[in-house]
Amino acid sequence: MNPRLQIWHPFTQEALDPPPIRVTRAEGVYLHTDDGRRLIDGISSWWVNLHGHGHPAIVSAIAQQAARVDHVLLAGFTHQAVEELRDGLQKILPGQLAHIFFSDNGSTAVEVALKMAVQYWKNTECPEKKLLVGLDHAYHGDTAGAMSVGADSSFTAPFRDLLFPVHRIPSAYCYRCPVGKTRPTCAIDCVAPLQRLLEEKHSEIAAVIVEPLLQGAGGMIVHPVEFLQRVRQLCSDFGVLLIADEVLTGFGRCGKMFACELAGVVPDLMCLSKGLTGGVLPMGATLCTHEIHEAFVGPDRARTFYHGHSYTGNPLAAAAAVASLQIFEREPVFERIEAISRIHRERLAAIRNHPAVGDVRSIGTVAAIELRAEDAGYASKLRPVLYKFFLDAGVLLRPLGNVVYVLPPYVIAPEQLHYIHDLIAESLRLCGVPPLG
Repeated sequence: MNPRLQIWHPFTQEALDPPPIRVTRAEGVYLHTDDGRRLIDGISSWWVNLHGHGHPAIVSAIAQQAARVDHVLLAGFTHQAVEELRDGLQKILPGQLAHIFFSDNGSTAVEVALKMAVQYWKNTECPEKKLLVGLDHAYHGDTAGAMSVGADSSFTAPFRDLLFPVHRIPSAYCYRCPVGKTRPTCAIDCVAPLQRLLEEKHSEIAAVIVEPLLQGAGGMIVHPVEFLQRVRQLCSDFGVLLIADEVLTGFGRCGKMFACELAGVVPDLMCLSKGLTGGVLPMGATLCTHEIHEAFVGPDRARTFYHGHSYTGNPLAAAAAVASLQIFEREPVFERIEAISRIHRERLAAIRNHPAVGDVRSIGTVAAIELRAEDAGYASKLRPVLYKFFLDAGVLLRPLGNVVYVLPPYVIAPEQLHYIHDLIAESLRLCGVPPLG
């Protein structure tokens, strides 16, 4: 007899990590466990949940859709749910983004964008434009193309020989400025390497990909809006496509429906996932301009975009996404977002000068505290200590190494959010964070 099949949990080593916590029920901001605990979901279950767990409108929409059409292929077919989702997204997206390609998750949305960008130039008789540009500290997913445009890290190291080469430019990581400036003296000088690169190689470069204004897995790094504006302008000036990976930043996370709105920027391609369905079912989407789409249209079948997924445009996920968009229309979602943002700003200001704190940063519903640590990075020894401390106090936070961040569902109550910040302030004293510098 074969041994019992085991679930392989992401980012864990059985010899080092505690056993997984079994969740029996999720409601609002709470996760209920089979050992009787009630945890505040302070990270929206990996940055996906928008309106709280078990929102009745989304639950009802999924059930009703399952009774009509559970799934049908989107190749040569269509259905009401995906058409309603198209119409809902059209209301909130920039008009220049005129075509949408559905997939399964954030990584595949990025893969679609990368392939679309390269083939666009091939179809427009510029096959030499096939190189891609990514940012330092970037993360775009765990599939091969997404890893290639992401930063070199322990996540990608085992597969380094399988990844395609990518040009890298500095991130606008103000706390660790790549050009040694400070914000009062900075003229967004970190964008100069991109300008030099495009001046030299624009005829070979297909696209630049960015996480607009917020690099998530890289440490919740918040960029000045001017950085994204300059990148957009340079791409336009040199005839290079701009891909905005809004997988994390979309659907209100940064204070506007999309982060690009904060900078007044419209990309050539945009990637969506995570909050697209309210964080309930997996779904990805890649949007592009009409000009890009038209390069794939014509009698020559070689121009076809030969990419597809079995669950593309899944009706259940589409119904959840439609319901989520309707919640934005019916409920005061952006008032909730502003309330979260205001509490973040107030509480971060109170600990900014603590000797254990190197930097604090926030944007919209996201707050981050970068702790001083000799082993700064994802593998910092602070991570497991802090993770356990927060869990023991009834809060799910997963520090990115020495960076503690809060990214809650929008329905979190002020007292719940203050409780999380109280714990963070307490952790600075109790968890042995070294007060360096």
